[in-house]
Amino acid sequence: MAKASLSDDEILALAQRTIAAEAAAVAAAREQLGALPAIARLLASCEGHILVTGVGTSAAVARRLAHLLSCCGAPALPLEASDGLHGGSGAITAKDVLLVISKGGKSAEINRLVEIAKGRGARVIALTETAESPLAPLCDALLLVRAPADVDALGGLVALGSSLVNSAVGDALCAAILALKGYTLEEFARTHPGGAVGEKLAHLDASKGGAL
Repeated sequence: MAKASLSDDEILALAQRTIAAEAAAVAAAREQLGALPAIARLLASCEGHILVTGVGTSAAVARRLAHLLSCCGAPALPLEASDGLHGGSGAITAKDVLLVISKGGKSAEINRLVEIAKGRGARVIALTETAESPLAPLCDALLLVRAPADVDALGGLVALGSSLVNSAVGDALCAAILALKGYTLEEFARTHPGGAVGEKLAHLDASKGGAL
Protein backbone atom coordinates (compact mmCIF):
# COMPACT_ATOMS: atom_id res chain seq x y z
CA MET A 1 0.00 0.00 0.00
CA ALA A 2 1.52 3.29 -1.13
CA LYS A 3 1.63 5.98 1.53
CA ALA A 4 0.76 9.55 0.60
CA SER A 5 3.00 12.41 1.59
CA LEU A 6 0.83 15.12 3.11
CA SER A 7 1.81 18.32 4.83
CA ASP A 8 0.14 19.39 8.07
CA ASP A 9 -1.75 22.06 6.13
CA GLU A 10 -3.06 19.48 3.66
CA ILE A 11 -4.22 17.20 6.46
CA LEU A 12 -5.93 20.11 8.21
CA ALA A 13 -7.65 21.19 4.98
CA LEU A 14 -8.86 17.62 4.41
CA ALA A 15 -10.24 17.43 7.94
CA GLN A 16 -12.02 20.77 7.54
CA ARG A 17 -13.56 19.70 4.22
CA THR A 18 -14.77 16.48 5.80
CA ILE A 19 -16.50 18.26 8.66
CA ALA A 20 -18.03 20.86 6.35
CA ALA A 21 -19.40 18.16 4.02
CA GLU A 22 -20.81 16.16 6.93
CA ALA A 23 -22.42 19.25 8.48
CA ALA A 24 -24.11 20.04 5.16
CA ALA A 25 -25.33 16.45 4.83
CA VAL A 26 -26.83 16.47 8.32
CA ALA A 27 -28.52 19.82 7.64
CA ALA A 28 -30.00 18.46 4.39
CA ALA A 29 -31.59 15.59 6.32
CA ARG A 30 -34.09 18.11 7.71
CA GLU A 31 -35.91 17.89 4.38
CA GLN A 32 -36.26 14.09 4.55
CA LEU A 33 -38.31 13.73 7.71
CA GLY A 34 -41.85 13.60 6.32
CA ALA A 35 -42.45 10.07 7.63
CA LEU A 36 -40.88 10.77 11.03
CA PRO A 37 -44.01 11.80 12.99
CA ALA A 38 -45.86 8.56 12.22
CA ILE A 39 -42.79 6.47 13.00
CA ALA A 40 -42.14 8.34 16.25
CA ARG A 41 -45.74 7.66 17.32
CA LEU A 42 -45.39 3.99 16.43
CA LEU A 43 -42.20 3.68 18.49
CA ALA A 44 -43.58 5.68 21.42
CA SER A 45 -46.61 3.37 21.59
CA CYS A 46 -44.56 0.15 21.52
CA GLU A 47 -45.76 -2.10 24.36
CA GLY A 48 -42.70 -4.33 24.26
CA HIS A 49 -39.14 -3.47 23.36
CA ILE A 50 -37.70 -1.62 20.41
CA LEU A 51 -35.01 -3.93 19.02
CA VAL A 52 -32.52 -1.97 16.95
CA THR A 53 -30.36 -3.76 14.41
CA GLY A 54 -27.93 -3.23 11.56
CA VAL A 55 -24.74 -4.73 10.18
CA GLY A 56 -21.32 -3.18 9.69
CA THR A 57 -21.20 0.52 10.48
CA SER A 58 -24.99 0.52 10.78
CA ALA A 59 -24.66 -1.88 13.73
CA ALA A 60 -22.64 0.76 15.59
CA VAL A 61 -25.33 3.37 14.81
CA ALA A 62 -27.98 0.87 15.99
CA ARG A 63 -26.27 0.31 19.35
CA ARG A 64 -26.07 4.07 19.92
CA LEU A 65 -29.73 4.56 19.00
CA ALA A 66 -30.90 1.72 21.23
CA HIS A 67 -29.14 3.29 24.21
CA LEU A 68 -30.57 6.76 23.52
CA LEU A 69 -34.10 5.43 23.04
CA SER A 70 -33.93 3.84 26.49
CA CYS A 71 -32.63 7.12 27.90
CA CYS A 72 -35.73 8.79 26.40
CA GLY A 73 -38.21 6.45 28.04
CA ALA A 74 -38.65 4.01 25.14
CA PRO A 75 -37.29 0.62 26.27
CA ALA A 76 -34.84 -0.51 23.59
CA LEU A 77 -32.07 -3.03 23.09
CA PRO A 78 -29.55 -3.63 20.30
CA LEU A 79 -29.99 -6.93 18.49
CA GLU A 80 -27.06 -8.27 16.51
CA ALA A 81 -28.35 -9.60 13.20
CA SER A 82 -25.93 -12.53 13.18
CA ASP A 83 -26.99 -13.53 16.71
CA GLY A 84 -30.61 -13.22 15.62
CA LEU A 85 -30.06 -15.93 13.01
CA HIS A 86 -28.53 -18.25 15.60
CA GLY A 87 -31.35 -18.29 18.14
CA GLY A 88 -31.36 -14.67 19.32
CA SER A 89 -34.51 -13.95 17.33
CA GLY A 90 -36.35 -16.06 19.90
CA ALA A 91 -36.38 -12.90 22.04
CA ILE A 92 -38.68 -11.14 19.54
CA THR A 93 -42.36 -10.99 20.52
CA ALA A 94 -45.52 -9.66 18.94
CA LYS A 95 -45.34 -6.63 21.27
CA ASP A 96 -41.93 -5.57 19.94
CA VAL A 97 -40.82 -3.31 17.12
CA LEU A 98 -37.73 -4.21 15.09
CA LEU A 99 -36.01 -0.99 14.02
CA VAL A 100 -33.60 -1.67 11.16
CA ILE A 101 -30.80 0.60 9.95
CA SER A 102 -29.74 -0.55 6.50
CA LYS A 103 -28.35 1.83 3.89
CA GLY A 104 -29.04 -0.26 0.80
CA GLY A 105 -31.61 -2.71 2.17
CA LYS A 106 -29.79 -5.65 0.59
CA SER A 107 -28.03 -7.30 3.56
CA ALA A 108 -29.14 -10.93 3.52
CA GLU A 109 -28.82 -11.43 7.28
CA ILE A 110 -30.87 -8.29 8.01
CA ASN A 111 -33.64 -9.25 5.61
CA ARG A 112 -33.80 -12.80 6.98
CA LEU A 113 -34.06 -11.41 10.52
CA VAL A 114 -36.87 -9.11 9.38
CA GLU A 115 -38.75 -12.09 7.94
CA ILE A 116 -38.40 -13.92 11.26
CA ALA A 117 -39.57 -10.86 13.21
CA LYS A 118 -42.62 -10.48 10.97
CA GLY A 119 -43.39 -14.15 11.44
CA ARG A 120 -43.34 -13.64 15.20
CA GLY A 121 -45.82 -10.76 14.94
CA ALA A 122 -43.45 -7.84 15.48
CA ARG A 123 -43.74 -4.63 13.52
CA VAL A 124 -40.74 -3.57 11.44
CA ILE A 125 -39.46 -0.07 10.69
CA ALA A 126 -36.42 0.70 8.54
CA LEU A 127 -34.14 3.68 8.15
CA THR A 128 -32.90 3.13 4.61
CA GLU A 129 -32.01 4.96 1.41
CA THR A 130 -34.54 3.61 -1.03
CA ALA A 131 -38.00 2.09 -1.30
CA GLU A 132 -36.72 -0.10 -4.15
CA SER A 133 -34.87 -2.79 -2.21
CA PRO A 134 -35.53 -6.31 -0.92
CA LEU A 135 -35.95 -4.86 2.58
CA ALA A 136 -38.56 -2.19 1.84
CA PRO A 137 -41.62 -4.39 1.09
CA LEU A 138 -40.98 -6.38 4.27
CA CYS A 139 -41.42 -3.31 6.48
CA ASP A 140 -44.47 -1.73 8.07
CA ALA A 141 -42.95 1.75 7.74
CA LEU A 142 -39.94 3.36 6.09
CA LEU A 143 -37.98 6.48 6.94
CA LEU A 144 -36.01 7.18 3.77
CA VAL A 145 -32.69 8.82 4.62
CA ARG A 146 -30.22 9.60 1.84
CA ALA A 147 -26.81 11.18 2.33
CA PRO A 148 -24.79 12.57 -0.61
CA ALA A 149 -22.44 9.91 -1.99
CA ASP A 150 -19.44 12.20 -1.69
CA VAL A 151 -19.88 12.49 2.08
CA ASP A 152 -18.51 8.94 2.42
CA ALA A 153 -14.92 7.90 1.72
CA LEU A 154 -13.53 5.67 -1.04
CA GLY A 155 -16.28 6.48 -3.51
CA GLY A 156 -19.12 6.16 -1.02
CA LEU A 157 -18.02 2.82 0.43
CA VAL A 158 -16.72 3.90 3.86
CA ALA A 159 -19.78 5.18 5.72
CA LEU A 160 -18.36 8.32 7.30
CA GLY A 161 -20.99 11.01 6.71
CA SER A 162 -23.90 8.67 6.00
CA SER A 163 -23.56 7.05 9.43
CA LEU A 164 -23.55 10.52 10.96
CA VAL A 165 -26.71 11.45 9.03
CA ASN A 166 -28.46 8.30 10.27
CA SER A 167 -27.35 9.10 13.81
CA ALA A 168 -28.79 12.60 13.50
CA VAL A 169 -32.12 11.26 12.22
CA GLY A 170 -32.10 8.81 15.13
CA ASP A 171 -31.56 11.76 17.47
CA ALA A 172 -34.56 13.50 15.90
CA LEU A 173 -36.65 10.39 16.57
CA CYS A 174 -35.46 10.33 20.18
CA ALA A 175 -36.36 14.00 20.70
CA ALA A 176 -39.85 13.37 19.30
CA ILE A 177 -40.36 10.27 21.45
CA LEU A 178 -39.13 12.09 24.55
CA ALA A 179 -41.81 14.72 23.97
CA LEU A 180 -44.56 12.24 23.00
CA LYS A 181 -44.04 10.12 26.11
CA GLY A 182 -43.69 13.12 28.42
CA TYR A 183 -40.63 11.46 29.94
CA THR A 184 -39.57 13.46 32.97
CA LEU A 185 -36.27 14.29 34.59
CA GLU A 186 -37.41 12.33 37.64
CA GLU A 187 -37.99 9.20 35.55
CA PHE A 188 -34.64 9.61 33.83
CA ALA A 189 -32.89 10.03 37.19
CA ARG A 190 -34.18 6.66 38.40
CA THR A 191 -32.37 4.89 35.56
CA HIS A 192 -29.18 6.97 35.59
CA PRO A 193 -27.67 7.10 39.10
CA GLY A 194 -24.11 6.53 37.89
CA GLY A 195 -21.26 8.71 36.68
CA ALA A 196 -21.09 12.46 36.31
CA VAL A 197 -24.71 12.63 35.16
CA GLY A 198 -25.83 10.72 38.26
CA GLU A 199 -23.85 13.08 40.48
CA LYS A 200 -25.46 16.11 38.81
CA LEU A 201 -28.93 14.61 39.23
CA ALA A 202 -28.23 13.84 42.89
CA HIS A 203 -27.09 17.43 43.41
CA LEU A 204 -30.29 18.73 41.78
CA ASP A 205 -32.33 16.40 43.97
CA ALA A 206 -30.60 17.62 47.13
CA SER A 207 -30.94 21.26 46.16
CA LYS A 208 -34.71 20.78 45.77
CA GLY A 209 -35.16 19.00 49.07
CA GLY A 210 -35.26 15.49 47.63
CA ALA A 211 -37.63 16.16 44.75
CA LEU A 212 -36.36 16.90 41.26
